[in-house]
Amino acid sequence: MSLQGASQRSSQEDQEHFYDCQEVLEPPTSQGEEEGWGKGDGKERRKGGEEENMERRRGAEEENMERRRGTEEEENVERRRGAEEDEEETQQERRAPEGDSHHTQTLSDSQRAEESLLNSTEERSTAAGAVGTDEEEEEERWDRLVAEEEEQAGGGMDSDAEMKGEEIDTPEFDEEHLREVEKELTEEERESRRQESLVLKEKGNSQFKAGEHLDAERSYTEGLGVCPVCFGRERAVLFSNRAAARFHLDHKDKAISDCSRAIELNPDYVRAILRRAELYEKTDKLDEALEDYKTVLDKDPGQHTAREACMRLPQQIHDRNERLKEEMMTKLKDLGNMFLRPFGLSTNNFQVNQDTDTGSYSVNFVQNPNNNR
Repeated sequence: MSLQGASQRSSQEDQEHFYDCQEVLEPPTSQGEEEGWGKGDGKERRKGGEEENMERRRGAEEENMERRRGTEEEENVERRRGAEEDEEETQQERRAPEGDSHHTQTLSDSQRAEESLLNSTEERSTAAGAVGTDEEEEEERWDRLVAEEEEQAGGGMDSDAEMKGEEIDTPEFDEEHLREVEKELTEEERESRRQESLVLKEKGNSQFKAGEHLDAERSYTEGLGVCPVCFGRERAVLFSNRAAARFHLDHKDKAISDCSRAIELNPDYVRAILRRAELYEKTDKLDEALEDYKTVLDKDPGQHTAREACMRLPQQIHDRNERLKEEMMTKLKDLGNMFLRPFGLSTNNFQVNQDTDTGSYSVNFVQNPNNNR
């Protein structure tokens, strides 16, 4: 039993081993594909195919969506551009009837900047041309004025100055130049000019007596422009008479200058010296006036006006000097007090005494000046 059972078991094991090998080595049947491992492999393949199909469909859908988005965006951009262009054309059509000034509003910033730059350049060039024209006109006007003044040399003043009584700016006479010019004149021409100057002098005297001092000054000036320089005495009289007219016009400094010119031409001209002395006194130049009065007395001792002035002026000069000295000492005292005040002192702490014999001064310091009074 045991042997028989053992053989039976071994045969069964061999069969089972045979079938196991056959199962591994032999290809599966169609039924095995549906029921065995072939069934699971088919499902995986189908799933893989479905997933690939889904990926393809997704990719296609995404590409289609991208294309639609791009197309829609381009269409929107084109629509906006078209709308903006239409709106701009409409605005231009509306603004066109209003003129070129409104047309500049539609220009871009760069265009407006270029136009403003061009306009400013043109304005500067125009202004430069206008300035150059003005300068040329001013030079021509100045040349005409100079020519007119040269033609009217020696002649008086305009009507406005006559009405206002303003000072006459008469040209001074260059004696040396006049001498050179008069060398070419004959004796008859010189005498004729002298006579003409005498006529102008008499005319000025008449105007002076009538109180027409401005006209008299003009006549005397014309006479000086005519009278030859070789006739020094006649010219001295004209200068002296013009000084009298200028004195009444309150041109004292010019009157003094005319008197000095007359005295240079004729040092013995007493009337000119006396007139200058009076002018010096009127202008508070007392020392100069006293000198001229003394000169008049030397030349004409019987001159009553000069004698009286020589007696009067010394005291006036002394009083004036004392007044000036007092004013100066007061200013110096104030200045000294300003510097001494921080130290508790003043100029009263210093006494100044003059020596009667020598005329010198000594300064003494006083501690308490109020106690010595």
